[in-house]
Order: sequence, then structure tokens, then C-alpha cells
Amino acid sequence: MAPASEAGSRPAAIDAPEKPSGRWAVRGLMLAVPVVLLALGAYYWLSGGRYVSTDNAYVQQDKVAISAEVGGRIIDVRVRENMSVKQGDILFRVDPEPYALAVRQADADIAGAEVSVATLASEARSTGVGIASARDAIAYARIDLERQQALMERGFTTRARLDEAERRVEMAREQLRAAEASAAEARSRLATGTAVPGVSPAIAQARVRRDTAALNLDRTVIRAPVSGRVVQAERLQRGQAMVVGLPALTLVVDDRSWIEANFKETDLNHMRVGQPAEVRLDAYPDLKLTGRVESIGAGTGSEFSILPAQNATGNWVKVTQRVPVRIRLDKTADRRLIAGLSADVTIDTGKHR
Repeated sequence: MAPASEAGSRPAAIDAPEKPSGRWAVRGLMLAVPVVLLALGAYYWLSGGRYVSTDNAYVQQDKVAISAEVGGRIIDVRVRENMSVKQGDILFRVDPEPYALAVRQADADIAGAEVSVATLASEARSTGVGIASARDAIAYARIDLERQQALMERGFTTRARLDEAERRVEMAREQLRAAEASAAEARSRLATGTAVPGVSPAIAQARVRRDTAALNLDRTVIRAPVSGRVVQAERLQRGQAMVVGLPALTLVVDDRSWIEANFKETDLNHMRVGQPAEVRLDAYPDLKLTGRVESIGAGTGSEFSILPAQNATGNWVKVTQRVPVRIRLDKTADRRLIAGLSADVTIDTGKHR
């Protein structure tokens, strides 16, 4: 009887009703997921084609090739690789001695030309005296000729004396013509051109040679035409012979940068100049730059390559071309931008379906 009493003393188990919250949560999730997916799909469909992007983009900066305008041996190098320079700073110098000698030679040429002009002026004055003397001789010979003619009419002179008087008149005239020719030659040699009034051409030419020599002497000091950073400076060594026009080093102008993005030709349909762009650099993942489309290239990259593609062949395969698009940055980045850094560019074309 004891077991029966124990069983009777236990409370009967009561089944609790099942809560419906779990089933409703599952049902709500099953309904929400398609709605969210449908909304996202509608958004992407409506905004599809609005944004075009490429990772074929790079930082670009102006590069200035530096070369010497005069030849000679390099005697001094003032820069090193990656060094920052200001406009007007000395980069290197070429041996100036040959050009200094040319300046001194030009100075001597000017002095010689001035002496020559002074000599010509003296000769011109002498020819003036000769002309006056020849005219006096003509006047005296004519008087003598007239006297001999009068005596000849009276029979008081001979024919020989009359002929001699006529010959002296003709000789005096020849002397006058010679003196006048010499004077004209002297005046022509002293004449000044219209290009340099009042200056003898010989002196003007000597001064031009002197100015040219001085300019070449000044060019033996090669200065930075712009501010920037020096690259390829290892090619510059003291004692090296500098060839005129041969690039010696390069200056990268790092205070103004832009992005050159190479977009596929299929992305250009709605792209326009002035559209906003977002730029991210691989070197600085946390840096976001903004800019605008400044220009769209006039040709594809392959069009201006050294060996352009020959499409008129039997085994032609169509390849999607890329067009360079220049992105102007809105403001200077707070990090140093280096020419050639890789970038990702996204352009908002504003196009909706």
C-alpha cells in the first residue's frame, strides 16, 4: 500500500501550451528576405550603369627633363637622388673656362672693330681733303688752258703748250673722280644699317658675338627651371662629358598631381567632362580623394603606342580598348603622392534607368 500512497502524493504533470513566437519569427524572416532582395535588386537595376570604375589608374605628375644647353665636362654636381629643389637652385655646372675665353675673344673683336671704324673715319676725312685739292687743281688747269688758248689765237704760243694745258685739265678731272670714288667707298664702309641706327655693322656683329659668348658662359650653370624632386641623378657624375641636349636628370613636379584612369570603351557611353569621381590609392587604403573628370582622351592607348596594332590581318581578334581619362583632384592630398601609384577610380555618371 505504501507505493500507492507515494504515487498519489505526487502532483500530476500539466502540459504547458506551445508558444507561437518562434513560428512567427521564422515566418516573418521568410517574408522579409524576399522583400529585401527585391528592393535591393530594384535599386541596383535602377542605378545600374550610373557608376563606372576601374583599377587601371595611376597618379601622374609633370616631369621635366633637364639637359645642358652647352657642352663640356661636368665639374660640380649639387643634387642627389630624390632631393627636393626650388626653382632657380643650381643642379650642376659645366666647365666654364672655354666659354670665358670666348667672351674675352669677343671683347677683343669689339675693340678691333672700333679701331677699324676709327680708321675708316680718318680715311673718309682724308678723301674730303683730296676732293677739295682736286677741284682746286681743275680750276688752276682751266685758267692755264684759257690763257694758252688766248695766246694761241695771237700766235704767241705753240700747239704743244696748248695740248699740255688741255692734258692737265683732264688729269685734274680724273683725280677728282678718283677722290670722289674713294670718298663714296669710305662712306659706304662707315654706313650704319637701319636695324642698328648709329652703329657700324662691324661693331654690331662683334657685340652680338660677345652677347652669344656671355650667354653660353651663363649656361654652364644649370639651374632648376621648376620646383620639384630630382630623379635619375645617378646618371650625373663629375668629370663626365656633357652632350648638348642629352637628358642628364629629371625633375618631378610633385606639387600638382592628377589621376590618369584607363576606362574600357564600353564605360564611356554616359561619361562626360565635369562628372564627380572618387579615387582610392593602393598605397593609402584609408585615404579617399575626390575629383572631377577633366578630359577624355582623344585616342585609345594602343593608338599612340610605338607599334600600333595591325587590325587588317586575317587572324584579327577584337579586344576591348581602353581610353585614358584625366581626373583633376579637388584639393591637395594630405599625404605625399608619388608618380605612378596605383589607384581605383569610380565616376558618378548620374545616369538612371
